Amino acid sequence: MPSALPDGEPMPEDGALPPHALAGAGDRPLGFYLHVPYCATRCGYCDFNTYTATELRGSGGVLASRENYADTLADEVRLARKVLGDDPRPVRTVFVGGGTPTLLPAAHLVRMLAAVRDEFGLAPDAEVTTEANPESVDAAYLAELREGGFNRISFGMQSAKRHVLQVLDRTHTPGRPEACVAEARGAGFDHVNLDLIYGTPGESDDDWRDSLDAALGAGPDHVSAYALIVEEGTQLARRIRRGEVPMTDDDVHADRYLIADEVLAGAGFHWYEVSNWATSEAGRCLHNELYWRGADWWGAGPGAHSHVGGVRWWNVKHPGAYAAALAAGRSPGAGRELLSAEDRRVERILLELRLAEGAPLELLAEQGLAASRRALADGLLEAGPYREGRAVLTLRGRLLADAVVRDLVD
Repeated sequence: MPSALPDGEPMPEDGALPPHALAGAGDRPLGFYLHVPYCATRCGYCDFNTYTATELRGSGGVLASRENYADTLADEVRLARKVLGDDPRPVRTVFVGGGTPTLLPAAHLVRMLAAVRDEFGLAPDAEVTTEANPESVDAAYLAELREGGFNRISFGMQSAKRHVLQVLDRTHTPGRPEACVAEARGAGFDHVNLDLIYGTPGESDDDWRDSLDAALGAGPDHVSAYALIVEEGTQLARRIRRGEVPMTDDDVHADRYLIADEVLAGAGFHWYEVSNWATSEAGRCLHNELYWRGADWWGAGPGAHSHVGGVRWWNVKHPGAYAAALAAGRSPGAGRELLSAEDRRVERILLELRLAEGAPLELLAEQGLAASRRALADGLLEAGPYREGRAVLTLRGRLLADAVVRDLVD
């Protein structure tokens, strides 16, 4: 089952934010994340807030149905308009994620986007993305999304090797994600991402190179590559515990990351965040950059998280409870936390250090500055940017990013 929500103070029933959260909002970009919690089956490694039809049967009634989900989510977008009041900002990015958003008809995703557009307006150059399962779309579906205002799409490829996909419990067939890229291009999508996972038990270096080559051959302008994380409570964790498949290995992850960076750089991709590469600045995922730079975003949907002006909150997780709250005129928020200045400083270091531009050294406390000098001497930070007042990870530093971050925030 999905992981637990964090602890926090109760969310006001009307979802109201403290005045300080809205102060200066006009100077910060605003994005929307729209969560679709449905999946046809649960992948063995997945820890996201998703539900299959079987898991929802008898526990949410008609309120949790896919058929009316777009209208339910639009109710939260209208709540956001009330909470944010006369906020003049047009929305800079919209990202529809899941789950499997493309289990819903394309018209429903377009309707969700229309709710954001109608309530807030979209910036003229707004980035509008949806995630997609390769087996749940075809050329006609993609054309309808493009016509409805989507201009970026992210396909879950994970691997080009059948035996790796089987360990991950992925349902698509090898070759289908690559075909989807061509169909998306044909539909008029300028920006296409492929998600890859490395370090799956049973995957070899050659398997990983084959996956990278297949992804690049499809012609995306963005590739995300993530190390497999085995989350407690997942089917994969249980299989590893029973000895059916071997545990993942950190050294293997490091080797695979080096292979990814070498292959992607050789194909004209540039890293801009530890796990993300793009062929150009225009190809970057602007929505994710909002997260990494601590901007404002409203997360609509069950279990979705939001952040506005130093206030972070999260929704109830179950689709039935989520829909019931909105139907009763209440915020679906389950809890929130008010971030202190120190919280926000630490989060800036945690997030910005992962970016190619790095984090300003002025964010570091005395112990963090001392740790940064050690990291520089150890070849974990770039010397040039350091002289200019920024902590930027070297390639070796990216391999040890979590450890470097821990040292710099202590």
